[in-house]
Amino acid sequence: MTTLPSGPVLVLTSLHDVTADVVLRVLAERQVPVVRLDPGTDLHTGAALTATYRSGDLRGTLRTPTRELDLTEVRSVWTRRPSPYQGPPELSGQERRFAASQSLWGVGGILASLPGAHYVNHPWNNRAAEYKPAQLVTAQRSGLSVPSTLITNDHEQAREFAAQHAGSVVYKPLWNTPYAIDGRAQQVWVRDVRPHEITPAVAVCPHLFQAKVEKAFDVRLTAVGSRVFAVRIDSPDLDWRRRQSLMECTPLAVPARIARSVSAYLTTFRLVFGAFDFAVTPAGDWYFLECNPNGQWAWQPDPVTDSIGHAIADELQRALEHEPARPPGPVVNVDRVSDLPGMLRAWR
Repeated sequence: MTTLPSGPVLVLTSLHDVTADVVLRVLAERQVPVVRLDPGTDLHTGAALTATYRSGDLRGTLRTPTRELDLTEVRSVWTRRPSPYQGPPELSGQERRFAASQSLWGVGGILASLPGAHYVNHPWNNRAAEYKPAQLVTAQRSGLSVPSTLITNDHEQAREFAAQHAGSVVYKPLWNTPYAIDGRAQQVWVRDVRPHEITPAVAVCPHLFQAKVEKAFDVRLTAVGSRVFAVRIDSPDLDWRRRQSLMECTPLAVPARIARSVSAYLTTFRLVFGAFDFAVTPAGDWYFLECNPNGQWAWQPDPVTDSIGHAIADELQRALEHEPARPPGPVVNVDRVSDLPGMLRAWR
């Protein structure tokens, strides 16, 4: 019989990730051991990672100034929001870029290859699921309705597409690339586009144009394994993310056919978690817009946020189902479970 890992849950995220804190509180209440690591920064502040590969043998350790973790005992990995691999801050130029690249392929490769660990989600599956063209194809194959969409760097094709849809077309970026003007971070929101606004500048890179859905409201559907949690979003803006203080969120039941298609979508990309955005028409038709495989969810009404947090904790605890009964383990070797701030910092 295969022996599954029975050690801690490994949470890969930054120190200030408040969304992760929601799940860590649940795991603390359940007395599930947790290790929190931000590999992009912690390995430059005293932590060390080692993996040894031999025929028939695999070993690995994570060491901090005060603790040591056997990587083969990690039961599950939650890939939340770790900092990018940028290299040691004391380096500069190509030396820092070289160190950052080696960290991505070395550290990232080790943490993505822990034997027997259950990933939520696996980082490589996350990356594959972030490409919007792949999202649209997969949504269609999963039985979801998709607005008519054009991706092109040909401005004439783009103008023709906008004209065919009577000018009711929106533009959205294919990726939220960091962008700043005079040192101030900027956000490219989904916006209406008219044919005359589309210029030859489109040739610079591919642009995504989409027929505008005349919606009654938006939906954020969060899927965790076989469970789905949805909220109706009423906002005065085309892109509800722009002014979230003005939107209203209400828990919403998910039609069975949508839940089945969402499950098929997750299966195709081998995801455990997904944050789906839909536009719903006055007739009740649901149109798939996108799925963020690692989207934020703790901004939703408290009952929904709490349910999602418990569902993720259930997934991370999944290896327990295969273990014999044993006394509860410590939470990151902290004696008092109520000492949450200390618990969250214990492995730094």
